[in-house]
Parts: sequence; C-alpha cells; structure tokens
Amino acid sequence: MILQMTSRQLASCLNRRMMAPSVSRPLYISAASLLSNHMTDFSNRTTASPGTAPVRSFASSPAPIIEDDSSFSKDPSVLKLKFKERLERERQNAMLGGGLKRIERQHAKGSLSARERLELLFDDGTFHELDQLKAHRCHEFGMEQQKYPGDGIVTGYGKVNGRFVYAFSQDFTVLGGSLSATHAQKMVKIMEMAKRVGAPVIGLNDSGGARIQEGVDSLGGYADVFQANVDASGVIPQISVIMGPCAGGAVYSPAMTDFIFMVESTSYMFVTGPEVVKTVTNEDVTKEDLGGSKVHVSKSGVAHGDFENDVAALRAMRRLLDFLPSSNDKSTLPVKEVTDPGDRLVPQVARLVPDDPNTAYDMKDVIRQLVDNGDIFEIMPDMAQNIVTGFARFEGHTVGVIGNNPLTLAGCLDINASNKAARFVRFCDAFNIPLVTFVDVPGFLPGTEQEFGGIIRHGAKLLFAYAEASVPKVTVITRKAYGGAYDVMASKHLRADCNYAWPGAEIAVMGAKGAVNILYGGKGRNVDEDIAEYTDRFANPMVAAQRGFVDDIIDPQDTRKIICNDLKILRTKKMPEIPKKHSNIPL
Repeated sequence: MILQMTSRQLASCLNRRMMAPSVSRPLYISAASLLSNHMTDFSNRTTASPGTAPVRSFASSPAPIIEDDSSFSKDPSVLKLKFKERLERERQNAMLGGGLKRIERQHAKGSLSARERLELLFDDGTFHELDQLKAHRCHEFGMEQQKYPGDGIVTGYGKVNGRFVYAFSQDFTVLGGSLSATHAQKMVKIMEMAKRVGAPVIGLNDSGGARIQEGVDSLGGYADVFQANVDASGVIPQISVIMGPCAGGAVYSPAMTDFIFMVESTSYMFVTGPEVVKTVTNEDVTKEDLGGSKVHVSKSGVAHGDFENDVAALRAMRRLLDFLPSSNDKSTLPVKEVTDPGDRLVPQVARLVPDDPNTAYDMKDVIRQLVDNGDIFEIMPDMAQNIVTGFARFEGHTVGVIGNNPLTLAGCLDINASNKAARFVRFCDAFNIPLVTFVDVPGFLPGTEQEFGGIIRHGAKLLFAYAEASVPKVTVITRKAYGGAYDVMASKHLRADCNYAWPGAEIAVMGAKGAVNILYGGKGRNVDEDIAEYTDRFANPMVAAQRGFVDDIIDPQDTRKIICNDLKILRTKKMPEIPKKHSNIPL
C-alpha cells in the first residue's frame, strides 16, 4: 500500500512513472537517485567543493543558503556550467519541498506529499510544472533565511484521461503550506490560465492558513484568489480536494468552487478552530468533530463527498472529470463509447416501484437500471438522502440526474434537499449538461423546524433553478407527484422539454385520503368508496395527459429508449435570452 511505504520504497516504486516523458521536463528528477543522494548525509550540511554553493541539508537547514564564490571566473563556459549546476540544485531543492523528514511525517499520518498527489492525479508523464523556482520576497522575522523554491505550492497542467487539466497542490512540508503573496500569485496564475484556455482547475488543499510573517500581504493574497474563483465560476469547472488542514480565510476559496471533496481523518475545514471556540463559547470540541469530513458531508453540506485516503480521493477525481466538460463551451462536453444500446428495454424497472404509494423503495436502483451500464457518480450521497443527485450517461453523453428517494423521509422535499438539488441543477445548467429528473414526491416536509428554518425561501431556490435552466430537461414521474412539489420538480410549467408519467403515477394536489377528508369531512359517507372514486378521477396521470401537463403515459420498460431519443433531439435546443444583468435567486 502506497501510504505504508518508506520514502526510499516509495521512490523506488514510483520512479518508473516519475521518469516518464513529459511535454517539457519530467515532474520528478529521478526520485530514487534524488532520495539516495540526500539520505546518507541528512543530518549535516554537505561540504561544498571550491567554487560551488553548498547543497542544502533538509534535515537541519530550514532553507537553502548560497555562499559567496571565492573562485569567480569570467570564462563564459565556466559561468554557464556553474549556472547549470546551481539551477540543478535549486530544482532538486524544489522537488524535495520541506525535506525528506517532513515528507516522512506526511506518510506517517497517512498522507502523500504534494508532488505524489499530482503524480496520481495526472496521466503518466504529462504534468508540466510552472513557477517551480518562484520564491517569496518577505524579509520580516528572519524570512530571508526561510526561502524555498516554489514557496510551498506546486502548480502546473497536464492531462487527465487524455484531456488537459490545471492544478495546484499545496505543500504542507514547506512552512505548513502557509499562503504568502507569492503562493497566492501562483494559484491565481493557474486559475487565469485555465480560464483562458477553457480547462478545469483542481486545487489540492493542505495548508495551515495565512503566513503570519507577511501580514496584510497574505490577506491580500487570499482576496486575489477569491476574485479569481468568482471570475472562473460558470466558465470552467473548479474542484477542491481538502487533503489536510483548511482553516480561517482559507476555507472561502474552496467554498466558491463547484465541488469540495475531503479525505477522512486527515482533513478538516472550519472558520475558527477548537481553541477559539473554547475561548469564546467554552465548548470543548475536537478538530474532527468541529470540521472533519463526516461533519461536512452529512451535517453542514459544505463538502460533496469524502474518501478513505489520498489515493482513493485522487482516483475519484479522475473519474469525476471524465463526466465533466472542460468548460462552458458545448463542444467540450465529453462523449464516451459505450456498449449499452440506447433502445435497450428495461422490463425489470417497473418491479422496483411498489404499487402502494406508502411503500418505500430506493430511487437509485431505478436510475441504475436506466443509465448507461448502471454507472452514476453521486454528488453529496450522505447529505439530504431524500433526494439523489449525480452524473450519469445516456448513449455516452453526460447528464445530470435528480430523483426523489422514498427511502428517506418518503422522498419529501425539505430545506437540505432543496439546497442540494438547486446547487446541482445550476451547475449543470452553467455547463450545458442536460437534466433528467425522476419524480416521486409527496410534497414539502411539514413541521415548525422546516418553517422556522425558511423552507419557503429554500424551496424557492430549487424552483428558481429549474425554471431558469435552459439545458435539455426530461422528467419522468414514477409514482406520485403531489402539491407544490409537483410543480417544483421540473414540471412542464417550468419549461421542461419532455414530461412523462408511468401508468401508476398519481398527480394531484394531495393524496386521495387527505383530499377526501377535506372535501367531505367524513359526513357519514363511505370513506373507502370516496377515496377510490377520487383516485379514479383525479389521482392518476390521465387528467395531466389530457391537459398536456405530461407529454405521454409510457410503459416503464420503454423509459430508457424514450429518454435517449429525446436527449438526441434536444442536443440542438436553443432558448431565447432575455436581456438582464443577472437574475436574483432567493439565496
């Protein structure tokens, strides 16, 4: 297992990949030999030969020190050779970050180094590093003796599954990965380049926060990064992976990206740490309980998923990128070759949905039966489980799928479900990803907690998101669609392109039992007969079909075939744009 290897074993294992040809120089300079050169004399500075600068010792020296050259030569060939030697030393220093001992400490806590993470993220030999030698310019608090090539962050671009991606990876072994003005400049540069060429950007976050020695320059650096995030929003996909600490102002850059993923046990996010919380509120709380991955994937909704370790997280990012376009340009939408035919019938799907409207089932099972090869990349699987959101494919084309899940809260819409789905719908619309919605919703979740929490405003977010979305929208009502929730879930009234219902669907203001109680109030009538009559007349898809609110009542086994045909036709969909600066979604 890569997380259990020593530095020497890790270098030997990865060396073949590290030395693969790159578009310019390789990501690593023979890691095995580089480690070997430094392992033997780690604790002492290497004695320099006359006329050369001493080699940095990473075990004891915090930063490279270049001594005066007493044997200065004016011979151009000698000067050139010495410059090459100096450049090579600086590159080696950059490759080792804060030194082998600090890298080993990363491994000991179950984390990879900044460069190892990039090695796993990108296709073999494709990473091209930028600003490898860039260093900070701070001279306060002895920082002139604490200069590291790269300044605690590795930036560049390469290919993921054959497509260009930009990335930065913060290096916790260098000054705790703290953000300086130079560190921020490297981040902004990568984001600007990604936006310019139309490629996704991934941030691997592992930082102790602002570099205190730089004062307001560090704060200004954060603000520059925030502005770059906003400028890139809706233009290119932005993904953050929290792989270590992320605290204070540092949390707001990931918060403005499209997706945040975390690593279990080793990553955490919070605005104020446990010490401040203790001082201000007298609460005793650990970092994990305050801002660990489980908190953010299941309670706060800040993160969209978490993974067991660095390796699993980076592999998942490669898979996610396979679903996403490179930018908001329609031509960058990925298309995969698939063996799953679009006209495949799905006779078993109807059996997954019970006839009894009060019996639960898992909407994920329905979705897996219908999409290509049952493959779905779920977004926020642990948050608001009463609604499912994720990426899938129909005939090789990426779609965003949304579905009410009766397995949790009967599939009701609540505050968290509305926020989760609204955010997902808006991402898909921004990047021209069609939306396929599966509806089985009894309404909005009742109760004082929901009303006091603002379900009106939060529910309106999902309504607004669907209504504003101009991408192809296909909706299938699998069982029930009651009340205002029917309208919200991509109904025909919100300009959905194609709306269908299965024969057993119930489309009504409310369930038959509640409707009969309001209509007749139990006035000595036969309640069972009244319920049966109401169901026959109103709680079925026939009335909706007669009104044109659904385009057809379809056989469940034909659902995949119909969706594939509709999506194929809708690829050329165009919507007239209404002139305005921007809409005002009820945030």
